[in-house]
Formats: sequence, C-alpha cells, structure tokens
Amino acid sequence: MTEEVLKDEKTPKYDPSILPDMLPAYYKRLFPHKPFYRWLSYGLSEANIFANREFSYTLHDDIYIRYRCYDTQSELENDICSTCPHKIDIGAVMNTKPKNFRTTSTAMQPVQRELVFDIDMDDYNDVRTCCTGSTVCLKCWKFMALAARLLDAALREDFGFEHILWVFSGRRGVHGWVCDHDARHLDSRGRSSVAEYLQISSNVTVNGAVVARVQIGERMHHSIRRALKFIEPLFEEIVLEDQNLFGDVNGVNKLLAMIPDDMARKDVEAYLKKTNSDGSNSRTVWTSFVRYVNSLRTGAASIWTRKLKNIIEEIQLGILYPRLDINVTKGMNHLLKSPFCIHPGTGKVCVPFNCNVAAKFDPTTVPTISQLLQEINAFDDKSKSKENGEEEKSRIKDYKKTGMFKGVVVFEEFLRKLESSLKTKAIDISDQTMEF
Repeated sequence: MTEEVLKDEKTPKYDPSILPDMLPAYYKRLFPHKPFYRWLSYGLSEANIFANREFSYTLHDDIYIRYRCYDTQSELENDICSTCPHKIDIGAVMNTKPKNFRTTSTAMQPVQRELVFDIDMDDYNDVRTCCTGSTVCLKCWKFMALAARLLDAALREDFGFEHILWVFSGRRGVHGWVCDHDARHLDSRGRSSVAEYLQISSNVTVNGAVVARVQIGERMHHSIRRALKFIEPLFEEIVLEDQNLFGDVNGVNKLLAMIPDDMARKDVEAYLKKTNSDGSNSRTVWTSFVRYVNSLRTGAASIWTRKLKNIIEEIQLGILYPRLDINVTKGMNHLLKSPFCIHPGTGKVCVPFNCNVAAKFDPTTVPTISQLLQEINAFDDKSKSKENGEEEKSRIKDYKKTGMFKGVVVFEEFLRKLESSLKTKAIDISDQTMEF
C-alpha cells in the first residue's frame, strides 16, 4: 500500500522553517516510544538502568537542555511529545538521577554506557571525488557500508559482542551502538583499548596533502587479514571506478604520498610518469603501480622486500579501512544522537539499517519528516474510501503506513535478540542461585 501511495503522490520538499510545526505529529504518531523504552530499559535487568539514564534535548533556536531523566516509559513519551525536541541525544547511565546532579552530595559519575562508534563521511573527503560537503550519494555511501560491515565483523569475532545496532545519522554518517552487558560496563580504559585496536591508520602530511597511512609490520595480524577480505574485492569498484581516485595529477600524488619512504616514492613517481600519460585513468595507474611493486618485492633483498613488502595492502587499507572518531568511543560521558531523531538539516529520520545488507541501504531515499506525514495522510485518505476504512485504519500502526517501516522492523529484530539474551541470562542466574 505504501509503495502505491508513493507512486501516486509527489514527494514533498523538506522545509526546515516548518520543522517545529511537523514535530508534534511525528512524535505523537510515528516515533517508536515503546520499542525505544524497551531498548534503553534492558528489561530492567539492573537497578536504575533506565531511571538514571541521561537524555539531552536540542530545541528550537539551538536551546540545549541536559540532565533529563525518567522513571517510566510514559514519563519519557509525555516529555518528548510536549517538548518536541529538534534533536535527542542519549548519554550514560549515572550513579544518581541526572536531574539531581546539583543537589546530591555524591559526585555524579557514569556507571555504564553502550560502546558507541561514529563514522562520518567528512573523514573520507580526501578519497571521495563524487560528492563534496554534506552531500552523499550511492557511490560514496559504499565507504560507510564497508566500514559498518568491517567493524561489525571485528566486534563480533574479536570481542564476542552480539547486540550491535547500526543507525544512519540522517545526513552522511553512521553510528554504531554495542549493547552487550560487557560492552556497556567497560570503563574508559577498556573503551580506549577497543577503539585503539580498531584504529589502524594515522594521518600524515606529505607535500601539503593529508593521507592515511597503515603499517602492517613483519607479520600480518589476523584482524588485518579479515579486513582485507572485505576491502580487496571492493577496492576496484569503489576507488578505481566510482571515485577514479588516481585519475589526475592530484590523485597520483595522493597515491605517492602513501608510500612512507622518500627514495621509493621518487622511484615510483618516475616509473608512473614513464608508463602512463596525463590522461590515464585510475585503473591504468593502479595496474602500473601494482606491476612495479610486485616486480620488486619478489626480487633481491631491498626495502621492497622488507619495509614496503605490504605496501599494496597498506594503501588499500589506508583508503578503505573505517575512519573512526575514536574520542566518541573512548568517553563514557559522550552524548550521541538517538535513533529515530529527525536530522534538522535534511529532515531525514535517523533510521537503523541491517549491517549485513548495508550496501543495499540507500541514504538518498531515507524519508524526510515531510514525506512521512504526507504518507500517513495519503494512506488514511485511501482507507476512508474503502468499506470499514476507519476500522482498518485503527488496526494499522502509523509507521507501517510510511517509508519508516523498514527501519522500525530492523530495530524490532535487534530488540527481539537482545531481550531473548537478557531472559536467557536471567534464567542462568536463577538456576545458579538454586544450586546447593
């Protein structure tokens, strides 16, 4: 039904100036309040796990409110619907109610918080040529999709985490929420260890150009081997075809800047000038580079058989390995934008997506708040024209009438697995206490 409505109705253009007029209807009819509470209450498996959670709101005219907290789902829902924040940020669970931070005799400290990751398209500006600024298209979304898939695999296989929620940030980024008990209870040192383990590149400036370099070392770590299994099959498609990264002089200079040895860099530059014309495309340049490197790293002992023996793989990792804002991951007190917020700049919903099929997620078609409200009205108008229309309309949840449906389904599936795990853990604890 929703697809028919979308075909029949022209998609409305988002106007930020009327966002305050649309938010009341969105929060009342579409925001998934009950699933949202189910997530952050974790089945009330720990004392004050929901009541001591900090929420913060950004209101109209950038008015910022911190230290909100609630005892029940209805309290949270009523406050969101009455306040209609332009943005909701989620903080840590504190040792006391955040709203009492000025009056309590105990210093307020975070006691648990999801392990979070923030990946922003801006950090790929040096290697994306298809878009600039805040614009994102299907070509550069491939950077985000690959980053999410690679990180998800590392978190599951190397750390044993199971409950990971991936969310489109509403414009051009991705947020990851690791919600396992052990992840939530990591201290700052533990979070820093995870973040630094997953941060393998460092930025260097060569001849005015900033590039990301990776150094694999003598023995390739198993996590690097796994990362290359994700990256190598997509390198040609993303870097050579979609971005044509080495297709001009600036691009070739970026390739050269990723070589950490000055003499080797000059030798490669001379070879590429000799074998490639100014009009060469990225595929030709890369093929020439790989041919040259392979001819040297399999020959007599030299820098190419030692320090630079993995230079091809290091360049692939430097371009495509996830670029994290590790400070977001390290801090327990960092506030992160909530799923199902409306991005005030684009009007788009911050929807969860299935990491396993992240490449099929299309950020350009994520619905705006204007579109969602129009879809509800169009669906209801169509239902009224049918027999028993009012009865049919009342049975269908509003989000199911819109393009937000898939995001809520992904969220519900994530919750189902999380709650099943919490129940299993509770049963195991109960059985242990009954043993004599």
